[in-house]
Amino acid sequence: MKISPFLIPIFFLFVAFGCTTSGNKAGETETLHEPYQYALVLHGGAGSMNFESMPPERQQLYLGSLDSALRIGLELLAAGGSSLDAVETVIRYLEDHPLFNAGRGAVFTSEGKNELDASIMTGWDLNAGAVAGVTDIRNPISAARAVMEQSPHVLLAGEGASRFAGSVGLELVDPSYFYTERRYESLQRALESQKHGTVGCVALDRRGNLCAGTSTGGMTNKRHGRIGDSPIIGAGTYASNRTCGVSGTGQGEYFIRYTVAYDISALMEYRGMGVEEAAREVIEKKLVEAGGEGGVICLDRFGRPAMVTNTAGMYRAYGNSDGERIVAIFK
Repeated sequence: MKISPFLIPIFFLFVAFGCTTSGNKAGETETLHEPYQYALVLHGGAGSMNFESMPPERQQLYLGSLDSALRIGLELLAAGGSSLDAVETVIRYLEDHPLFNAGRGAVFTSEGKNELDASIMTGWDLNAGAVAGVTDIRNPISAARAVMEQSPHVLLAGEGASRFAGSVGLELVDPSYFYTERRYESLQRALESQKHGTVGCVALDRRGNLCAGTSTGGMTNKRHGRIGDSPIIGAGTYASNRTCGVSGTGQGEYFIRYTVAYDISALMEYRGMGVEEAAREVIEKKLVEAGGEGGVICLDRFGRPAMVTNTAGMYRAYGNSDGERIVAIFK
């Protein structure tokens, strides 16, 4: 299904009144219904956006872009594609879109440069790959996949990651590729308001396999060399066919300290929580008590979603094989 421009205001009203979740309720048993044949959830970052300060035209730009990314992923899954391919394809689309803080739209460091991180994890074998602090890889999520599939390592950083990406045929670009005026202006305003943001995707394919991925430009005005949670397996990204797939967005230091993504999976595995109950326990309770801000998108092994944030909003979308579709911004 493709959103008509005339329907975007309907999504806009849908979002405004907070009707944004179709996940399981706390305590719901896993045998409630048969698994979806496939499902996909994605995010474009969480933060302090609000209904009043974001012009309707800009809201429609985000809603349309989120829906396009969702459509691309669902079409791939519907045709029998793997969750791994779906996650990489969706995140590449978001990385190439200057609206989001990943790839082309990455924010600037305190030195006026772009340093990007990404990770990906497959739930059927707990394999994972990540890159951190890269400056010339057009699509860091593809580099993360290459690390997972074509090296014995999990995480490569900086120049070493770039050399590896080039050796396996990935596209390298001049660092100027990542410059966008909007992000540079954000750097100039950084002392007034720090900006966070990330993109991520979790998919369940027809074979029952989960995959999760995350990509980011980090935080505006970050120190050179700072690495957040996005490339850290268990912090910003996690996937296990036993429980769920998770991609996070927010203040990376807190996500690392509290191993947010894995914690959600652990609550499901060891305490029997449903995916939304576990996500709320971590994001709305543990993280809030610690002083951290952010959100997560999750899919459990049945394809049921959780899209939870303790901020004012999170760019997000969800769809499944039954035709359910959600595209939302505000909490």
